[in-house]
Formats: sequence, structure tokens, C-alpha cells
Amino acid sequence: MQDKTEKYWQNRRTIRKYSDREVSDTLLDDIIEKASHAPTTGNMQLYSVIVTRDADKLKQLAPAHFNQPAATGAPVLLTFCADFNRFCRWCDISDADHGYDNFQSFMTAVIDTVIFTQQFVTIAEREGLGCCYLGTTTYNAPSIAETLGLPSRVVPVCTISVGWPADEGAVSDRLPLSAIVHRETYHNADDNEIAGYYAYKESLPESAKFVTENNKKTLAQVFTDVRYTRENNEIFSRIYYDFIANSGYPFPTEK
Repeated sequence: MQDKTEKYWQNRRTIRKYSDREVSDTLLDDIIEKASHAPTTGNMQLYSVIVTRDADKLKQLAPAHFNQPAATGAPVLLTFCADFNRFCRWCDISDADHGYDNFQSFMTAVIDTVIFTQQFVTIAEREGLGCCYLGTTTYNAPSIAETLGLPSRVVPVCTISVGWPADEGAVSDRLPLSAIVHRETYHNADDNEIAGYYAYKESLPESAKFVTENNKKTLAQVFTDVRYTRENNEIFSRIYYDFIANSGYPFPTEK
């Protein structure tokens, strides 16, 4: 058991291709129930998850996830949402004057949701399922919310594609521990140290391929100029910000 556990943590990988084997509701419900025991602020459980397996619904969601194969080829998509709707309605019927239409409350719900999501992923993978985080959820929250019929105060945060693996996937490289761990105070690394942190990533054949294919000088430029550009970040930031503000969390628009 110890060897199996150690192997999982050291070799955990994202799975984007799935077999035709059914993922039963019984198994999903069991995993979700176990995941719901994850830590949560004040035991409020400020999240909900929408399970989508209907073929038509999956097709409706696909464009919001840029039709990426992990979305179009998955038998099940789970959309994890920050949800203050349920809790506020409980307050309403309990003669309790709530004040959760603000940034602090939204972030509280987001943190609850992310913890719950990762707990689900860990348990699902330990059951043998394959999972993939779809990074497009916050890009296209308005269309996802419309497709899933989300009410006010319910905001999509994460989407996970789930299925039985059709391949093993690849183990992703990681930064060395020295890059992410700080003792007592933050160590603001110098340029040489920063270069050292990313040296292994830059040395990988797939990294060199990315640089060449995109006609860039460095791997960092692939991230800044191709994958996650300033223009796209600003566009999707505004879309998500406006959606959140119109969903019951009216953030201030000016300082």
C-alpha cells in the first residue's frame, strides 16, 4: 500500500483521452460524497457541482471549452461552482441578515470550491479514473452558466473532465523544491537562481519543439506571446469580472 501511494504522488498525471467504459452515477456520487469532507470555511460548504453526461448538454458546453479533446471526448464533465445562493437562501428563510455580496465572500466561496474540486480529483484518480482540469471555465463563464441554468450567486470556477483512461498520459515536469519553498520569509531569488529554477523545463525536447514551432527565441516567450497573452488575459478578465459582478457580487468598478 505504501509503495502504491508513493507511486501515485510521484507519478500523478493528467488524462485527456478516455475509453468507452461507463462511469456510473453510483461511483461518482461516492467520490463526490467523500470529497465533500474536504476543509471548508465555517463548515458552510460554499460550492456546488453540476454533473453533465447528457450528449446534447456536452455538445452545448464544448464550445465554451474551445472544443478541446479532453472536453469533447469525455463521458462526464463536472463543473464546480462557487455557490452562495444556497447559503443566502437559508439565511433568508431563517430571519438572518446576510452580507455576502462582496469580494471577500466571493473569494471565500472560490477557495472552498477549489479545495473541494482537488479533493474530488485526488479521490477519483485513486479509484483509477482519469481527470483533466479544463482551464477554460473562467474564460467563458457566462455561456457555461446559461447552459447549466446557474442562478445568481453561483459562479463557475473549475471544470473537470472525467473518464476511464484510454492511455497513461504523461508525467509533467515540476520546478525544484527550492523554487517554491521559503523558510520564515520570502526569498526573492536573483536572476541566476531564477534561470536555474527553469533550466530543466527549458532543456526538455518538447520545450525546444514549442519554441521552434512558434518561432520564438525562448520558452518564456511561448507563454507570454502565444499561450497566455496580455490581450487575452485582459479580455477574459473583463468578461469574468462583469459576470461575477452581475451574479450577485457587485465588486466596485473604481478604487
